[in-house]
Amino acid sequence: MPEFERHEPGTFCYVELVTPDPVASGKFYTELFGWDRNDQDMGEFGIYTQYHLAGKVVAAQYKMNAEQEAMDVPPNWGQYVTVEDADATTTRARELGGQVVMGPADVMDYGRMSVLADPTGAVFYIWEPRANIGVEVRDDSGAMCWNELMTRDPEKAVSFYKGLFGWETEKMNLGPMGNYTLFNLPGGQVAGGMMPIQPEMGPVPAHWLVYFATDDVDATVARAGKLGAETLVPTMEIPDVGRFAVIKDPVGAVFAIYKSMRP
Repeated sequence: MPEFERHEPGTFCYVELVTPDPVASGKFYTELFGWDRNDQDMGEFGIYTQYHLAGKVVAAQYKMNAEQEAMDVPPNWGQYVTVEDADATTTRARELGGQVVMGPADVMDYGRMSVLADPTGAVFYIWEPRANIGVEVRDDSGAMCWNELMTRDPEKAVSFYKGLFGWETEKMNLGPMGNYTLFNLPGGQVAGGMMPIQPEMGPVPAHWLVYFATDDVDATVARAGKLGAETLVPTMEIPDVGRFAVIKDPVGAVFAIYKSMRP
């Protein structure tokens, strides 16, 4: 089980579900992935849940607040990128044409964060860690394993993220699926990926999609369906890479599952 005590700046470190129904969401994900839950009473902010595998943090959730509901924020998996300085990164994002949705703000002694949107409209979070580094497990079954930007303007997105995080790009030819862009840190560590939104996808807004690893994509899709989820993209295979599917949970949050074919 790949465990972490820190995350490199410029890499995704945390994933957090915003849900209008924490009870329904909790039931779904604990049964789908075998997560345990640790509910923390945050007083006026309500219950904050961290999900665990074998005692290690893999994800979190909180109940959508009234302000988010008023803004018609859909249920979603928010994804955090580690940064060394949340204030400086927020300022830089604005300079690069991004939007500051919220922050920077301290989250008690856990860390400092902002919610940002890139120039193509995809929302993401930044996290300056203090007591909380983010997830303690990645890339194992039931844990976050990939983060993917879906956008209609890849060139604009590349310019923004290169300027913000120093990400470099690498193209992968996926055959009938077209070119796929990898985002890499300057040292070569992979940070995420990018796919252009295709016309047949309809009016899908730009967004970041989180992938969770699984030992069996087909079995997980079937189990999700029995638990009330909808399969948006049925199981597909990327030759010599892996198998994946995209799912909408019973409250409306979208995520993907993935099994690598690589050793």
